[in-house]
Amino acid sequence: MDRTPHDRDLAPTTPASRPVTTRQRRRPLWAAGCATVIAALVIPVEAAELTERRNWFDDPFVQVTTGLPACPVPDGPLLTQEQMRREAHDHAERGTSCYMAGRCRLPNAYLYDKEIAPRVVKSILADGRFTDTSVWIEGKRRWVWLKGCVRHERQKQALEQRVRSIDDVEAVINELQVGGNTTPPPYRTAAPR
Repeated sequence: MDRTPHDRDLAPTTPASRPVTTRQRRRPLWAAGCATVIAALVIPVEAAELTERRNWFDDPFVQVTTGLPACPVPDGPLLTQEQMRREAHDHAERGTSCYMAGRCRLPNAYLYDKEIAPRVVKSILADGRFTDTSVWIEGKRRWVWLKGCVRHERQKQALEQRVRSIDDVEAVINELQVGGNTTPPPYRTAAPR
């Protein structure tokens, strides 16, 4: 049966049989352009989040004294998101093993740190022998890191003994250097700003 031109106009059309308009031709290009712009905006933000360094575990890091201004500033407990993910399991395991072994009264060794840090600061400042030093402390799972500079070896040893005597401190890692900015310090330094 032959159709007349009039019959063709009444016949249902399919998307393949309709003519494509200029607007429809532009739609995929517009969508691709939008996707490109969105990707260009989102990818740098995601990359920045992955490389941004933060104190993910909220570990105490405090400058206690400022008597040697030439002392290299230590880098704090800053991690990228990827580093944080890698350390999260160890962080949880180390924190609870103390309690499981009966060495901690709190269920996680990291719970002590926010309580220990202010006592360490108070003890160092109350002593009076360390006003001419530049000292930072960092706390993790009842361990205290001493970083910075002291004038002489006796101060270095006295600071370690002072902090070691504080209740709930399990270990002291002494990374203090004698003198100022003369040699590379035994700790990682902060990036220049």
